[in-house]
Amino acid sequence: MSNLLIEIGNTALKAAWAQGTTLGKTFRYQGEKYIDFILSLTQREKPSVMVVSSVYPLSAQEIEQLEKECEKLLLLDPDHREKLLSYGLPAYLSYDRAAAIVAARHLFQGKGCTIVDFGTTLSIDFTSEEGLYTGGNISLGFRTRFKALSRYSRSLPLVDSPENPETVGLSEKGSIESGVVSGIIFEMEGYLNLHPQNVVVFTGGDANYFAKRMKSSIFVICNLVLMGLALMAEEYVRKNEK
Repeated sequence: MSNLLIEIGNTALKAAWAQGTTLGKTFRYQGEKYIDFILSLTQREKPSVMVVSSVYPLSAQEIEQLEKECEKLLLLDPDHREKLLSYGLPAYLSYDRAAAIVAARHLFQGKGCTIVDFGTTLSIDFTSEEGLYTGGNISLGFRTRFKALSRYSRSLPLVDSPENPETVGLSEKGSIESGVVSGIIFEMEGYLNLHPQNVVVFTGGDANYFAKRMKSSIFVICNLVLMGLALMAEEYVRKNEK
């Protein structure tokens, strides 16, 4: 049987079926009825293991609903942080960051990694050559920066991500576009210079957008978090078979 991987983030839900660590079709849902969406995925097939990573705690009723849809439920939310310790990760990490770290350590064994997730927030995490977590930072995400400029200023318009931003803005709109894009690029260059020997992995919705604008060699793995959840599901199965 297949496993079902669910990542409930700040703005959207991402899901994928997996055979072992091999991902199948992926899904994206943006809305409030995320439990109904998950149930729609399990109508035709019940997963062996359902892994649910969520940035906020699930209610007892939601957990009960999900338990009925699978043989085993692996819940990774703020109320269940004990799993992080088993991976040598601090309890304050969100599970999406943890899953990305688990996947990067698996893919690039023996190498230090700089992992950047371009989502609603911009997270940067570091691992050593031995796979040890050495810390990380959180900043505003790409589109979140545009929204913040518009919301917290009296006159600046809301601008979206430009296809070809100016190097230096020649208009109000161009100044916002260039300021946000260049700011993130300069930020990334600084982080990459901290550990120049590291493998650099970009993930998240805007990973490709920024990878092609960087001078360094970048691995873009858009489903890095789901890959990490697949690895967690496999480990969960092995431990429960003993």
